[in-house]
Amino acid sequence: MSPWLVALDIDGTLVHYDQTMSDAVLAAVRDVAAAGHHVVLSSGRSLVAMTPVAELIGLKTGWMVCSNGAVTVRLDPEVQGGWEVTDTLTFDPEPALRLLSEHLPGARFAVEDVGTGFRLNELFPDGELDGEHRVVTLEELWDDEVTRIVVRSPEATSDDFHELVQRLGFDDVTYAVGWTAWMDIAPKGVSKATGLETVRERLGVPSERTLALGDGHNDVEMLRWAARGVAMGHAEEAVKAAADEVTGTVEDDGAAQVLRTLL
Repeated sequence: MSPWLVALDIDGTLVHYDQTMSDAVLAAVRDVAAAGHHVVLSSGRSLVAMTPVAELIGLKTGWMVCSNGAVTVRLDPEVQGGWEVTDTLTFDPEPALRLLSEHLPGARFAVEDVGTGFRLNELFPDGELDGEHRVVTLEELWDDEVTRIVVRSPEATSDDFHELVQRLGFDDVTYAVGWTAWMDIAPKGVSKATGLETVRERLGVPSERTLALGDGHNDVEMLRWAARGVAMGHAEEAVKAAADEVTGTVEDDGAAQVLRTLL
């Protein structure tokens, strides 16, 4: 049988909220990869936060879709570091940062430096962002085009973020609200689905042999893109509505339940 492209979200899907992966899920991912399927990690995480997960699983070759689709990476043990960035989609962060800093006083902002870390106007709490962190002025955050803006505002709820974006009219970017107090802003039209479609074409996998598994609002486009989109059991209703089926929760090793169906 020809292989499937298996797109896997990380946080809340493969990895528990304490950043651990169960033995059942780890074994299932490894077995799917060993069976010849194309396991593609697809996450809102930055590249530097995804490579440890790839190492844990044992993925030395293949592809990763990082930063909600703005960065596509080819894994290759023959190149320095074990990976190379093949695609980066960027945008001008200045208009969004100016508006958000005006309407969210006290918010913390970060822009991603692909492969190294982040520039920030103020340090984030420990463990929330990986890689090197360099504190700079707001003006230095928008010096150059970037792949992503991260917004952290402890006083804001998810609904507050959605309402603010609608009111400010962010028509030239794509945004995804994570948990409370967190929002990612990406280039217009960019999502995990757009990055995965690029990977699918390069691998030559038929669209009908694509599976995606996720739990967050930033997974909705990916779940709709896949021929078989599977939402985690703890996902919100809007995420489940975008999927073809629903599996168990992350605590129930729902990812392993789905992956075993490919073996």
